[in-house]
Amino acid sequence: MDQTVFSERLREAMGERGFKQVDLLRIASERGQKLGKSQLSQYLSGKTQPRASVLAFLADALGTTEDWLLGSPSEPAAGVAPPAASPSSASPGSDASGGSPADAPPITGRSNSHIAARQTSQEVHPMPARKFDKSSKLDHVSYDVRGPALDEAMRMEEDGINILKLNIGNPAPFGFTTPDEVVQDMASQLRDTEGYSDSRGLFAARKAIMQYDQLKGIPNVSMNDIYTGNGVSDLINLVMQAMVETGDEVLVPSPDYPLWTACVTLAGGKAVHYLCDEQADWLPDLDDMRAKISSNTKAVVLINPNNPTGALYPREILEEIVEICRQNQLIILSDEIYDRLVMDGGEHVSIASLAPDLFCITFNGLSKSHMIAGWRIGWISISGNKRLGKGLMEGIHMMSNMRLCSNVPAQSIVQTALGGYQSVKNYVVPTGRVCKQRDYVYERLCAIDGISVVKPKAAFYIFPRLDPEKFNITDDEQFQLDLLQDKRVLIVPGKGFNWEKPGYFRIVYLPRRAVLGEALDQLEIFLSYYRQ
Repeated sequence: MDQTVFSERLREAMGERGFKQVDLLRIASERGQKLGKSQLSQYLSGKTQPRASVLAFLADALGTTEDWLLGSPSEPAAGVAPPAASPSSASPGSDASGGSPADAPPITGRSNSHIAARQTSQEVHPMPARKFDKSSKLDHVSYDVRGPALDEAMRMEEDGINILKLNIGNPAPFGFTTPDEVVQDMASQLRDTEGYSDSRGLFAARKAIMQYDQLKGIPNVSMNDIYTGNGVSDLINLVMQAMVETGDEVLVPSPDYPLWTACVTLAGGKAVHYLCDEQADWLPDLDDMRAKISSNTKAVVLINPNNPTGALYPREILEEIVEICRQNQLIILSDEIYDRLVMDGGEHVSIASLAPDLFCITFNGLSKSHMIAGWRIGWISISGNKRLGKGLMEGIHMMSNMRLCSNVPAQSIVQTALGGYQSVKNYVVPTGRVCKQRDYVYERLCAIDGISVVKPKAAFYIFPRLDPEKFNITDDEQFQLDLLQDKRVLIVPGKGFNWEKPGYFRIVYLPRRAVLGEALDQLEIFLSYYRQ
């Protein structure tokens, strides 16, 4: 084999098909052919010659023949130009100046129509299309609050079907508006917030948050212990990436807000679910929490007030959780985004205020209390014994620097929102809209045969149960889809909140009473005949 001719022919064939080395290497990998980058480079440089099996692969992948690659004067296969004439055998009119074969014109005497006919008659092996799949890191990650049923609802809406949506805790579409003073403040500061801020956040925003933490009794929070984010969701992911090592376990409530489980999993950890007890108004089952702790457990997550149940944790329960964390040297992660949406005269207690000797991270924001979910502004406050989490704090700071900063215009209104008139209080008093709609939905559900439900004390969610003997629900997601397609009502099944018992679902009671009434009418009719 003439190695120089082979390398020239190989380059020519690759050029005609628009192949680079990486393309041949990828095809070889897909076909199980052993071919390394250094090998291919040596073939192209004329330093070595391929084995018979590699030669056969190259000819097949390039749509030519082994003989032509080896220097035969016969025409190449479809898609590859005929071999160039050598200077000594150049036909009349060809360049015989000694240029390389690759520069010489193709052999004459064959018409284009003949070549085209031969190309259509000869089998061509097209390069396999490269496909792109989601990362395997997402194999066990789910977020079914916005799952397949929402896609089906959107398709139905595109067909002109009106959907009664009780699935997302987004206040704005239901007529809850941001206080005028907050809107005016943002508008007046837009020009001043065009650039990046400190990665932790604006000074004024963090100062207001620190003062709010002081009012909540959260100890030992300085300006440098506060990080703003694009909502609490952004910060859950940031903290998990900074905190979780592969194999770490994090205790998460069941039912939960599913982003917690998803972010623990995405970070390489394992979310271990401790039960909340329906018979105890959905408070954490402390015996189950203790039983789930192992040598790999690093932290405990609390969602208080709770989404999806609306439970509010009393001080006594929180004190017991603090003791469990103290005995097992665990981090406390407390999601308190609904702390200002408490009804019936209840009091929200921040667990960090009870744990000055432990390492605590409290998550909060304005999305729900100030009805500005789309503005994306949340924060974390690190408190307690920060010496225990010095390395983790460095990781959080690194992650914060990597995303540069959070939404600066939204940061600019934190001071006004936290320090000014708290209009949310008008919603949660007995005559307030949220409280009245909570009462209406609770009473309607209690009146439906086969439904039992715990009255929520906070937030704007309720988590009913369908009698398993009456309805025989074995598949929550099928129930969700059947209700949507039959009665045009969209809810979220219990499975979407990592609750394994079938027959539970979450209703958002933010829509106006007329919409809630229509949706509950349809639910009641549906349940009068539905069985699985």
